[in-house]
Amino acid sequence: MKNDFKEGSRVTRGNDRIVPRAICGSSPDDREERGERKNYLEDSMSSVVLFDTTLRDGTQGEHVSLSLNDKLRVAQRLDEFGAHYVEGGWPGSNPKDAGFFERARDLNLKHAKLVAFGSTRRKNSACEDDANLKALLEAETSAVAVVGKSWDFHVERVLETTLEENLQMIFESVRYLKDYGREVVFDAEHFVDGFKANPGYALQVAEAAAVAGADYVVICDTNGGSMPWEVEDIVRQVAERVEAKLGIHAHNDSGCGVANSVAAVRGGCAMVQGTVNGYGERVGNADLMAIVPNLQLKMGKRCVEDEQLAKLTELSRFLDDLANLEHDTRAPYVGRSAFAHKGGIHVAAMLKADTSYQHVDPQLVGNASRCLVSELSGRGNIAHLAAVAGVDSDRKLAGEVLEQVKDLESRGYSFESAEATVELMMKRAEPDYAAPFDLIDFMVIVERREGRGMVAEATVKVRVGSEVVHTVAEGNGPVHALSLALRQALRETYPDIDSTSLVDYKVRTIDGEQGTAATIRVLVEYTDGERHWSTVGASTNIIEASWIALADALEYVVTKQQYPVRQRVLAGDGQMHSRRVSGAGC
Repeated sequence: MKNDFKEGSRVTRGNDRIVPRAICGSSPDDREERGERKNYLEDSMSSVVLFDTTLRDGTQGEHVSLSLNDKLRVAQRLDEFGAHYVEGGWPGSNPKDAGFFERARDLNLKHAKLVAFGSTRRKNSACEDDANLKALLEAETSAVAVVGKSWDFHVERVLETTLEENLQMIFESVRYLKDYGREVVFDAEHFVDGFKANPGYALQVAEAAAVAGADYVVICDTNGGSMPWEVEDIVRQVAERVEAKLGIHAHNDSGCGVANSVAAVRGGCAMVQGTVNGYGERVGNADLMAIVPNLQLKMGKRCVEDEQLAKLTELSRFLDDLANLEHDTRAPYVGRSAFAHKGGIHVAAMLKADTSYQHVDPQLVGNASRCLVSELSGRGNIAHLAAVAGVDSDRKLAGEVLEQVKDLESRGYSFESAEATVELMMKRAEPDYAAPFDLIDFMVIVERREGRGMVAEATVKVRVGSEVVHTVAEGNGPVHALSLALRQALRETYPDIDSTSLVDYKVRTIDGEQGTAATIRVLVEYTDGERHWSTVGASTNIIEASWIALADALEYVVTKQQYPVRQRVLAGDGQMHSRRVSGAGC
């Protein structure tokens, strides 16, 4: 192959900000004077291309691991979301990624282009002999991403080669892949730091890829330590000099990954690379779950269709569930707390105008407003939650429930994530409410039996309508046994209760300085396949706290699904259900 790039080129050192004029016989300024320069900056202003690297860079994050089947599912979901490019992995680095590209040929992607990732050829070798480039071609993707060094420090100290040879590696690798008909995205690794250290050489790297035919030259803030104004200024300078569409690949080490990506678009980048939920090495990559709505809702940059943007929260939680990671409740736009309101003054204003304390309509990103209830709440919080739940609530009832909330929180309860418990409290305050079941007593035994190890057995006696039901169940622990026994007691009257399942069980110690005598708070989350609801219990006894939360969760679904309830027979003073909620008498 003719060495077009090397002829007449020179390597810059120090703080030279001038692009070499002899690349391929003419400089960008020469071509612009002749009217040959295309205005890539202007072309980048109407929309932004999304390049998702969750399946490659994202899986390099700690605790992030996806199976081959998982990766195929993610690729399909990213396509449905509207990602333009989905980077599937590095086929030359491990069998899983090689297998992914083989099986991905059968994916029916309607929107996204699959991308195979690799590096430039090795130093002092030929492209035709490079195993990495061969693997990129064998992946048979229409687009490939190639990474090359753009910081002179890395070239000389890490690659241990010359600046001239690095330029040749970049130019020849891009040209080689273009000759095979591939769309090439060149990732200029460490570009921002490289530009700060030696802008002339960093620009030569970008120009080498552009002249070789790269479809995108991606400016990488690989160490993630740059500030937004630095990134925007550097992008503008590159856009003025280099004839190629530009992209940004930012990491989040300084907490500026999203801001740097948005700033790069302001500077002229037409492509944004990132990951779902900011997965990635160290503290992660730039988070597309914040970048996309920022660009589309704040800056008017079209990334995906409105219908696809409305699936943003769903995509975020799908990835967390698949990767078995706890969802970040405080994540912008998609977090469970992103549109949650707790202060009484805030909620009072929200009831009058929902834009008073929300920067966007949560439905635009598939999320929803939530009104939290705590000792900081006002009556408006209770009234709002009652309206959402379809429960009649006048000012007097709301005040009574609020006082109960404040009293229970002083004893260890927390209702911020237990809306179902608050809804039950409002229902129980209504004069005609009939509880679907009442506890008479329960007993839990845990013992070690020879030949069987640890065994937990629970006995539950409840009144369901006019009948007293007495059941026994064994479980792998005391709470599990208690849950099974309660379900067994309710199954005959409420058979559809079997459609529900426990999906989360959290235990927290309150006032830990009390040691083993401390109050225990238990939060449980249930689902029926369509809805999720959470209830809370608190007690100095972990079994009692668990019972309160479990029983409330099942009472909630029974009343919510409006099962037929047999004649209710009250015990004693008829306040058994109220005592159970407060944690006493169980």
